[in-house]
Amino acid sequence: MLNLKELTKEQLSEQQKTLTERYRALCTEGNHLLLTRGKPCTEQLDLSMGMLDVLTSSSDMQSSGGEDCRNYGNPDGLPLARKLFGDLLDAPEESIIIGNNSSLSIMFDVISCAVTHGFGGCQPWGKQQEVKFLCPVPGYDRHFSVTEYFGLTMIPIPMTATGPDMDQVEAYVEHDPTVKGIWCVPKYSNPQGITYSDETVRRFAALRPAAKDFRIFWDNAYCVHDLTDTPDQLLSLFDACKEQDSLEFPIMFASSSKITFAGAGVSAVSAWGSTLADLRKHFSVKTIGPDKLNQLSHIRFLKDKAGVLALMKKHRAILQPKFRALVETLDTELAGTGAAEWTNPRGGYFVSVDVMEGCAGRVVALCKDAGVILNPPGSTYPYGKDPKDSNIRLAPSFPPVSEVQKAAEIFAVCTKLAAVEHLLQK
Repeated sequence: MLNLKELTKEQLSEQQKTLTERYRALCTEGNHLLLTRGKPCTEQLDLSMGMLDVLTSSSDMQSSGGEDCRNYGNPDGLPLARKLFGDLLDAPEESIIIGNNSSLSIMFDVISCAVTHGFGGCQPWGKQQEVKFLCPVPGYDRHFSVTEYFGLTMIPIPMTATGPDMDQVEAYVEHDPTVKGIWCVPKYSNPQGITYSDETVRRFAALRPAAKDFRIFWDNAYCVHDLTDTPDQLLSLFDACKEQDSLEFPIMFASSSKITFAGAGVSAVSAWGSTLADLRKHFSVKTIGPDKLNQLSHIRFLKDKAGVLALMKKHRAILQPKFRALVETLDTELAGTGAAEWTNPRGGYFVSVDVMEGCAGRVVALCKDAGVILNPPGSTYPYGKDPKDSNIRLAPSFPPVSEVQKAAEIFAVCTKLAAVEHLLQK
């Protein structure tokens, strides 16, 4: 494969002509392909249809403790649901509060609690002169949206192969008292698919923040979302913090949104000490109790962590061919061209692509005209501003394999065409 960066202007012009002809042919096909959000496909959702049949009479509505789950009460959630999510998060059951369908909703509520009432007896963030939040990049756009909504100042932190650049994290957290938090997706990070190393987890636990109300927002969204037979292993942040006497730091999140039903799952948050007390108080005002019937349905259907892992093997059988089709097409079309680099994740829901610097916006626009819809350029960075205009997140989970292949082909052609245009302008 020709490296576009090594071609002469004449050779680049020939490449542009060839790619433009191919691109125009693709535009006439009438494609409408989506690689935007990491949505489970219908076949994945069908895996959990049996959950709708586990509660059929009033006698089925009793929890393991004999509570009628149709009624008010039990604001922390059913004990078996708390145990299940404790097992998924590698945290004790007593640290868990069960929420409703969305972990993002809990994250929003936790930030809201900090802004209006504060953590650990400190002044609410909303009354402090400035509050800064560290944001590993590229990262999850919804995290950034929540942070921006509350007016917190976001600071990008580069991702490395082992997690966030911990030298930068330590420098900010331990020397700047206005730094109050950091977003983390520690296993199969969104979008790069990186799992934090043991050293990275231990360095998080060993932080000595300048701010008493600093918290680690540990969004373990893909804790069981493996794509291989040899899944990555993530060190328990709870255990690491226990060793360092820093259990006030982590606030951990998970949900069943990509395990059972994306729009009707169960979510959980884990915290300890005064942080847990602050959150319990906040949630007790918001609701008398979560949807315990949904919790009960999940427990009856999934049973325990082993049941979750068995179900996730079925998800993997559906997802693996799609990720393989995407990565193999990128390999075939783009390897050696210098137009892009991409990940081959071992889990999670995304493939992260870095196109030639200055070209992401052009690639997204070309794809749109050819019938492939991608996330807006810059969406994986705070405020939608990618300083290199390079990163694009691809989500192959929802379309069938044939559509993933076609979308990947169009994306690759657009990526090469944008790179050639960029090089010709130099």
